This record gives sequence, structure tokens and C-alpha cells, in this order.
Amino acid sequence: MIDIDRRPYLDPVAAALVDAVLAEYVGLYGGDGDGTPVDPTQFEPPGGAFLVAWLDGHPAACGGWRTHPSGAAEIKRMYTVPAARGRGVAMAVLRALEESARAAGRKRVILETGYLQPEAIALYQKAGYVRIPDFGHYKDEVGVRSFGREL
Repeated sequence: MIDIDRRPYLDPVAAALVDAVLAEYVGLYGGDGDGTPVDPTQFEPPGGAFLVAWLDGHPAACGGWRTHPSGAAEIKRMYTVPAARGRGVAMAVLRALEESARAAGRKRVILETGYLQPEAIALYQKAGYVRIPDFGHYKDEVGVRSFGREL
């Protein structure tokens, strides 16, 4: 059973999942993981949200959205622990983020990921996301892949 709740970005459970995704980025891309500037308050209502998914009572995934200067909801820090992958948890988090953004009046969702994350790219495409012009911190990097979708 998948349960999803809203947590502050700096909540200990959320922070542990964020640390795990940043460590995964270091393993994939090197460097410091993700140099995108993130202010934890950006993930607080009404301009954002941070969600944690629980699978069988254990933290299994996270993701957040913050308001992009364009007015769209920008998804950040999507992550599923390895043991929970392939069980629908990531899609459940993605849909919950979209619903949260829609409830806050957002009409569009955007995100950026990297070329070394084919499973993430497949998830976003399956969910109806299409390539958009690259944006954000990594917009000029060769490996960035930006996606968006109307809500």
C-alpha cells in the first residue's frame, strides 16, 4: 500500500530522501550532485509542496514542486529508493505533485532531468510529459533533458 503525505523539505525523513537522491546524482554525474539553488521555503504552500511516499510503512519516495518564475510548477527532487522501484510509487508521487500544483492554481508542470536517467525519462513520457526548451541551472549542459505538461 502506498501512502503519501506532505512534509517540510527539512523534515528528517524528507531530508534523508533528498540526501539519497543527491548521492545518486553524484554517482551518475560526479560533482556535488545537483548544484541547482534550492530554498526549502520554496516547497511550502501556497507556492509549493514536498511529498513523501510510504510503501508498507517505510519511506519509499519523495518529490516536490516549487513555483517557477514562469508561473509553472517546477518539480524537483523526485526520487524512489531502489527497493521500491518498479512498484508504481514514482508515478503515484508524480500524480500527487500534479494534483497539489493544480489545487494551488498551477496550469503547467515543468522539470529537468538528465540523460543518464532513462527510467526517469520513461516515467515522465509515460505520464504525458513532452520535451520543452531546456531551462534552469543546467539549461546549457549537454545532458540536460527538460520536460513539461499542461495540467
